[in-house]
Amino acid sequence: MFCDASGGLAGINQFVSLFALTISQGVLGVVMVARALTVAFEGIEARLVEVQCALSPGLPAFQIVGLPDKAVSEARERVRAALSALSVALPSKRITINLSPADLPKEGSHFDLPIAMALLAALEIIPRKDVADTVALGELSLDGALVAVTGALPAAMAAAEEGFTLFCPKACGPEAAWVGDARVFAAANLSEVIRHYTGQAPLAPASPGDVTRPVAARDLFDVKGQERAKRALEIAAAGRHHMLMVGTPGSGKSMLAARLAGILPELSAGEALETSMIHSIAGLLEQGGISRQRPFREPHHTASVAAIVGGGKGAKPGEISLAHNGVLFLDELPEFPRMVLETLRQPIETGEVIVARANAHIKYPCRFLLVAAANPCKCGYLSEPARACARAPACGDDYMGRISGPLLDRFDLRVDVPPVAFADLDLPPTGDTSAQVASRVAQARKLQEGRFAAYPGLRVNADAEGALLEDIATPDAEGRALLTRAAERFGLTARGYHRLLRVARTIADLEGAAQVRAPHMAEAISYRLMMAQEALS
Repeated sequence: MFCDASGGLAGINQFVSLFALTISQGVLGVVMVARALTVAFEGIEARLVEVQCALSPGLPAFQIVGLPDKAVSEARERVRAALSALSVALPSKRITINLSPADLPKEGSHFDLPIAMALLAALEIIPRKDVADTVALGELSLDGALVAVTGALPAAMAAAEEGFTLFCPKACGPEAAWVGDARVFAAANLSEVIRHYTGQAPLAPASPGDVTRPVAARDLFDVKGQERAKRALEIAAAGRHHMLMVGTPGSGKSMLAARLAGILPELSAGEALETSMIHSIAGLLEQGGISRQRPFREPHHTASVAAIVGGGKGAKPGEISLAHNGVLFLDELPEFPRMVLETLRQPIETGEVIVARANAHIKYPCRFLLVAAANPCKCGYLSEPARACARAPACGDDYMGRISGPLLDRFDLRVDVPPVAFADLDLPPTGDTSAQVASRVAQARKLQEGRFAAYPGLRVNADAEGALLEDIATPDAEGRALLTRAAERFGLTARGYHRLLRVARTIADLEGAAQVRAPHMAEAISYRLMMAQEALS
């Protein structure tokens, strides 16, 4: 019919029209595609993914395409078993699930629920239109129960930005409901999802979880002696200045670091949300509770680069990101592998880390207060000739030499922590309590908050740089002369020079002074003096 010389082209057009009509009328059995939405995580960002389900004639099969990983590919067996538990039989057709965009890698078990919802919509068990406007995530058990997954908080934010509803497991509901602009429904099992969409038993919107009550912090008043180290802790907390403590074993370095959390101010609402999003991705939020307490992370010195910086399967956040807006405590600093320590240099300066892998390029925030502790040498008793090893003092140079000069230069405060005399341990405690120190720190932070209100992204003195730093931390004439002499005598780097200005500004804030004066500058120099001497030796 197509070779008719007089009407070949017309015959072809007639056939094409007839074929299109056949498709549109469903004569070939092609079912209109049903859609649901979910997310794929890139760091703390949740990207929307469309889950498309099509039923077509052919040999019975269940296939998932769109760059799924092993966990996503195995979703078909979990979905099949969960539907079977609800007495929902799959049709004898070819089931194709497409995860769009198809070039975006899909990882995790949270794709189970959206795949099941798209399939139920294709089977016309639940309304297609309602499912198409729903972002869902959740893992399915073989009996249809929904298991909690990570990332509910970023998923809720992505849903709220586009005006979609979020469906998640019941255990994730309190966490996701913290995003007030998102409409969140949490179900215990797949049966509740079906009854909700069919109107048999509509679910009530989920409620936010409780604010996690902070754990009772250890009091700084319990530490006997070490007044200089306590003062350095107060300065570090007030301006988020990195601090290194060096002292013999048992001198109280870890005790001091553990009490830093008790003098830091609570997280603001914005900081709590930032921190909670990272912890949500890492699965660290318990029962949907969001904490206002600043994180305190203390990884062991055997931790790998991926554990500290981030990486591994899925490029998960590392310790520096989990300590965002909080404290990262590295005990026994020289014992950490050299490669691990060197990876800290760039994140300390930029406040973010990019985990670059062959299949991932993920950015995480990591503005943390770095507190480190170290013994002066391998045996730990370099300052005590009677107990030092035979290699002293060379062993001290070798041991501290494991910390590179560029990393050492990034510590604003360096404090020697000498051993406390045995007789002093029987004396009553001295100094201020953590509550008193925290009050001064909060007042200094309030001054900085007002100072940087017009500068997005700046919160504390440690963030200031360039012309702004010169403007807020310019010392008086006597202080300027003192700073110049110190820079010339100890060969301070440009980084060290600016860090001195930041520390001096924080010391002035603790006193409520409008301008940095010579005493403030002198105290700031005293915390960096030994570092400068070591750099020259």
